[in-house]
Amino acid sequence: MRRHFVEDTEGANRQPSHTDRPFMTRDALFEPFEIIDGDRGKGLVLLADHAGRALPDEYGSLGLPPHEFERHIAYDIGAEAVTRALARLLDAPAVMARFSRLLIDPNRGEDDPTLIRQLYDGTVIAANYPMSEEERQRRLDRYYRPYHDALGSMVASVAATSGAAPFLFSVHSFTPAMQGRTRPWHVGLLWDRDDRAVTPLLDMLRADPALVVGDNEPYDGALRGDTMFRHAISNGYAHVLIEIRQDLIATPEGAAGWAERLAPMVAAVNALPQIHEIRQYGSRTGPV
Repeated sequence: MRRHFVEDTEGANRQPSHTDRPFMTRDALFEPFEIIDGDRGKGLVLLADHAGRALPDEYGSLGLPPHEFERHIAYDIGAEAVTRALARLLDAPAVMARFSRLLIDPNRGEDDPTLIRQLYDGTVIAANYPMSEEERQRRLDRYYRPYHDALGSMVASVAATSGAAPFLFSVHSFTPAMQGRTRPWHVGLLWDRDDRAVTPLLDMLRADPALVVGDNEPYDGALRGDTMFRHAISNGYAHVLIEIRQDLIATPEGAAGWAERLAPMVAAVNALPQIHEIRQYGSRTGPV
């Protein structure tokens, strides 16, 4: 079963190379997440925190021109397409956020200062400053928390159906360059202390000599209060966050190719017995 929604793509100024959906919507009711169902008995949950770049009508474009929603500041380019393809290839359920991270970032803790950005990679988000506490709570209640509630419900359902601890696989993408620095990696795996999924997946990715594979690159995976901390680390569930370079998955062909590359690897990790055990590793960020 899929949760569908209707979009009006007029005025989106969409670049045809991108695999994801245009940012403006015309929903009567804005749904902050989308669920793709699959075989919950497999013990695998796919997720994409930054899949979408949609905004509810009442926010307009947050005071930004359309081209800003073609950039990484609005969403993770290619992440939605890769997640959809993985869900199909693995027959696994997925939960994806629909709203742009410029509205509120679902991959941050509620007390994180970058939860609602006022400045992002050189762009000032006018509608996010000043930010009243009332408006902050409104975005948490209407968009952020419903997404996390949906993801938490899916994780619990997969655990109940499979009869074991679920494996969480989070799909993200990163820019080829940031702040004037070129990033050499094609793909990176982010993690905190639990390496059960990371170690075998790193080995499989590095078996391809054409790939430059980052270990906690281009970011450190220890981020207190983020999605993995909230739904995996705190529960003792095996997990990994994958970052794929955006130019590699910005076309339908690129996204499909990476999904086909990753699907057997994810399936192999998911088949490991230790992946479905509850183990507490703690966090480098402090007590869990």
